[in-house]
Amino acid sequence: MSVRTSGITARADGSPSDRPAGGPPPARAVASTAPDTGLGLDPDDLPDGLVVADATGRVSCFNAAAARITGLAPEDALGRPLEEALPLQDIEGRRWWRLTDPYGGLAIRRGQPERNLLLGGREVLVSARYVRGRPGGPVERLVIALRGTEARRRTELSHAELIATVAHELRSPLTSVKGFTATLLQKWERFTDDQKRLMLETVDADANRVTRLIAELLDISRIDSGRLEVRRQRVDMIAAVRRHVQAQTTAGQRPDRFLIRMREPLPDLWADPDKVDQVLGNLLENAVRHGEGTVTIEVGPATDATSTEGTSVTVSDEGPGIPEESMSRVFTRFWRGSKRGGTGLGLYIVKGIVEAHGGTITVGRASTGGAQFRFSLPVATPAFMS
Repeated sequence: MSVRTSGITARADGSPSDRPAGGPPPARAVASTAPDTGLGLDPDDLPDGLVVADATGRVSCFNAAAARITGLAPEDALGRPLEEALPLQDIEGRRWWRLTDPYGGLAIRRGQPERNLLLGGREVLVSARYVRGRPGGPVERLVIALRGTEARRRTELSHAELIATVAHELRSPLTSVKGFTATLLQKWERFTDDQKRLMLETVDADANRVTRLIAELLDISRIDSGRLEVRRQRVDMIAAVRRHVQAQTTAGQRPDRFLIRMREPLPDLWADPDKVDQVLGNLLENAVRHGEGTVTIEVGPATDATSTEGTSVTVSDEGPGIPEESMSRVFTRFWRGSKRGGTGLGLYIVKGIVEAHGGTITVGRASTGGAQFRFSLPVATPAFMS
């Protein structure tokens, strides 16, 4: 019997095959997807590394992903003892195959869960499955899965960056809150009523800032875990837009800086009103903070031929816009359009909220040259009918 992997053929005894070009094809190590039809999957098509050792402990399958992860050519691995082809060690430097003893260990053991091991000084994620002909019988085949640690490292780096960002954003308002409250408690009688009011207003604003940041963190956690709940109620999108524009003008923005355009009639929209407010508030704040000139908000029925019936909202400004090379990163974590503050989490959350509704959001350049964000939400059904 022979096994062919990554263009290399090895007999069961580990020696290379010298089958002539016109001879019958060798048996292939495949993962059957439909046994009744004989269809299978080439090991080289697998995204993760696959290494198979036979009953004697010699490598009989070594796919292309395993070669990429280990840096070992398939022809150098096939036929060799597993401990030589994959000299794995644990974090303490102990030889992994001698430690686990798959061929001579407990007969009831079925495999090894994934863990971080060392291979030639590099970290790899390794899991193993012991294939036995009968329960409690000897191991007839050892199947090892290999994965690189790059994805895990990217996740860890993202988490570390999130922690650093949160710590930085929390430090400033908490320092302010602590400073003003301590000062008021110690020297209350020395301040006038106007001074006390100013300090308390500052404390209130900073407390609101901390609350918003905590809410953002909770939203990110729910989005990443797929647990973001959408409680659909009927939403008047035009009234919601007007309400957010009024909030901006109340906060000090000029009323003539905002232009609302409506295309009616709008279909009935069932969405989570709190989350729609979060999306609108974030997009308008983004346009005011990072854009220039008039902020235009267009509300109308979704006209994209590829989308279902729904409502579309476009927010654009007349600022410098977003560079073309940055368009693909706008909705990622920590992206900031400028150095004007912010956590860089808002647009990431906006995208998660829109997609949780089954909608879409895009970014582009407005006809006036500024940034343009457009999101569409499908009509959907109310929560009590879903």
